[in-house]
Amino acid sequence: QVQLVESGGGLVQPGGSLRLSCAASGKFFSINAMGWYRQVPGKQRELVAVITSGGSTNYADSVKGRFTISRDNAKNTVYLQMNSLKPEDTAVYYCNAGATSQITRADYNYWGQGTQVTVSS
Repeated sequence: QVQLVESGGGLVQPGGSLRLSCAASGKFFSINAMGWYRQVPGKQRELVAVITSGGSTNYADSVKGRFTISRDNAKNTVYLQMNSLKPEDTAVYYCNAGATSQITRADYNYWGQGTQVTVSS
């Protein structure tokens, strides 16, 4: 079982920055890809950015050049640096991680509880 704990959300003015963090804990063989998704009421959850255990990244077109995803494998933590924030970035941001079971070596997918990001003047 893996627990994902997010932090760093809040209220910021347009053009501002925020940094989200997500730490994975529990018993697992390995943490694989980690990523961030976001969701606004009435819409589907969408991918923001993802990073593999090897450091390869992928971003939604809407955040390219403004957001940067990174990870610290020693701490099993993923970060999302968000710059030049826009009102349309307002959403609940969810951390996602794939993990391999320590016992069965099967792969599972986990979600954090979500953190609110509000971009408003």
